[in-house]
Amino acid sequence: MSLRIGIAGLRRGRSFVNVFNSRKDSRIVAVCDLHAGRAEALGKELNAIAFSDFDAFCDYDLDAIVVATPLPAHAECSIKAMEAGKHVLCEVPAVRTLQEAEQLAQAVERSGKKYMFAENVNYSPVVRMMDEFVKEGKLGKLIYAEGEYIHDCRSIMADRDDGLGGGVNGKPNWRAALPPILYCTHDLGPILMIMEDRVVSASGRSTGCNVAPELGAIDMEVGIFHTAKGAVVKILCGFSIERHPAFHFISLYGTSGSIETDRYNGANNMKAYFKDEQKSLTDIPVDFDRYKLPSGAQSGGHGVSEYYMVDDFVRCILEDTRPAIDVYEGLDYTAPGICANLSAQRGGELVEVPDFRPK
Repeated sequence: MSLRIGIAGLRRGRSFVNVFNSRKDSRIVAVCDLHAGRAEALGKELNAIAFSDFDAFCDYDLDAIVVATPLPAHAECSIKAMEAGKHVLCEVPAVRTLQEAEQLAQAVERSGKKYMFAENVNYSPVVRMMDEFVKEGKLGKLIYAEGEYIHDCRSIMADRDDGLGGGVNGKPNWRAALPPILYCTHDLGPILMIMEDRVVSASGRSTGCNVAPELGAIDMEVGIFHTAKGAVVKILCGFSIERHPAFHFISLYGTSGSIETDRYNGANNMKAYFKDEQKSLTDIPVDFDRYKLPSGAQSGGHGVSEYYMVDDFVRCILEDTRPAIDVYEGLDYTAPGICANLSAQRGGELVEVPDFRPK
């Protein structure tokens, strides 16, 4: 069986095309974008039908839809797709508000369709190696973790006509208005996956708007999260900031050691200290030889992460199994950022993070 795949949102969504079409069990048959010209151009290239109306796109004969639209439309598009009987692979973050989170969880439960959260950093080789070390017990009990995502995105906070208002003629768009900590999933997701834990409360602080007052964008936000297992996690996000190049950073501390990505060569190297094995922090190169993949495995633009992620999504549909990152885990990764932003607005007040699993 070859799954009929549709992709909505053809800026980010364009990177999924080669990953799906390199497989024998899936193919892109439809594309959708509010910018009709963009949809028609890619549709012609792929010999796929093009849509600029999402409702009509959902009514087309598809097995699954990739929601790669701008963030403000993630929840609405995911819900509409599942209501139309389609499985969904949704880009990050899953939702913007706790109300949308509740609506999304209920929509998944009603529909019975597969919803997978597309957190590609969970699939990066460096994160997978960190996870293996933790599962081998080299760190002991995990007690603390940090994550940072710093990426100057001011160049796309205006003059981007995405059909959602703003961003035209130099006016700030939705990206400028996005509280940075809402985009915490790229680091919080891998940390929670490795910890096998979830956040139960959050506090947050913001630097305010200093670097780009013309955009009104918050420079940086930090969230302090407390988990169900008693660990503490700190996540820093900044998208309107004078720092180049962009980077991700993850560190984990346990009762028997610590491990962290390399701030300056994070995709290729990590640093670790394991009690009784070494006297100080040691470089550990990422072992890419273990990832023997097809030639098109890096076509998604994030190393091999998209290949593994799409493979999990396709297999969960064909084999009728639980998605690797289901809606509840996706909301576990997303909701803490929303709550940290609420806390920042309230002067750092502790905010409870809901669990959206059925009671």
